Amino acid sequence: MKKAYVFPGQGAQFVGMGKDLYDNAGEARVLFERANDILGFRITDIMFGGTDEELRQTRVTQPAIFLHSVILARALGDVFRPDMVAGHSLGEFSALTAAGALSFEDGLTLVSKRAAAMQKACEANPSTMAAVLGMDDERVEEILSGIGGVVVPANYNSPGQLVISGSNEAIDAACETLLAAGAKRAMKLNVGGAFHSPLMESARMELSEAIAHAPVHTPVCPVYQNVDARPHTEPVTIKANLIEQLTAPVRWTQIVQNMLADGATEFIELGPGNVLAGLIKKVNREAQTESRQAL
Repeated sequence: MKKAYVFPGQGAQFVGMGKDLYDNAGEARVLFERANDILGFRITDIMFGGTDEELRQTRVTQPAIFLHSVILARALGDVFRPDMVAGHSLGEFSALTAAGALSFEDGLTLVSKRAAAMQKACEANPSTMAAVLGMDDERVEEILSGIGGVVVPANYNSPGQLVISGSNEAIDAACETLLAAGAKRAMKLNVGGAFHSPLMESARMELSEAIAHAPVHTPVCPVYQNVDARPHTEPVTIKANLIEQLTAPVRWTQIVQNMLADGATEFIELGPGNVLAGLIKKVNREAQTESRQAL
């Protein structure tokens, strides 16, 4: 039996997330309060009782999801014994922290800097993302290569579900072309920018220095990273992959396939929502999945 713990990314948030942990686990409360101090504002007030709009701000969303996932892993104590971990986009920072590659403080600081850098890049480059459903990844890639402007695959979520990222004009043109070519759906997402695309280069540059100086330790188990979908334990490689992550696609389909090939028998999603459990089932219907938001 091999347990794979997986950690969600931006979009999984909801008001009230993590409150059960805060109310019922002493160690969790301490960590949440430490996070408020590190961030310089009471993120717990927004997480537990703010509005959807407040929680959707990138500077809030990313640390909030990170905190829910990582503090839940800590609160599980000895129950949390991963044989392998992975996270979707932002969730990779949660996975690395839960597996001991990053300290709680360093992980949260990097996530906060990442969110700020991405917000700045979004404001500098009006851009968006779109979900493409019902078309082979290779066909989507082929069509995108013929579209002018910046538009690239961003999230390989599951077979037949690929999110693309780019400038507003290029995304509009791509959606039109993809639908004409037979995609079931090609719909723009309500996001503030083109994550995991070349339009995040300024954010990558800004974050790369912070990652380069952050202490990264050998994790307690392999971490399957977004950039190449492969398992890693070497701190130097982990850092290099983290730096590339902002402008490279999330290879989630391949991560799940590789974890299964390496013997994963159970996938446990820690944090808000159950998006990853659903995607894992789409990769392999026989996969055992569980989503946990509380103890």
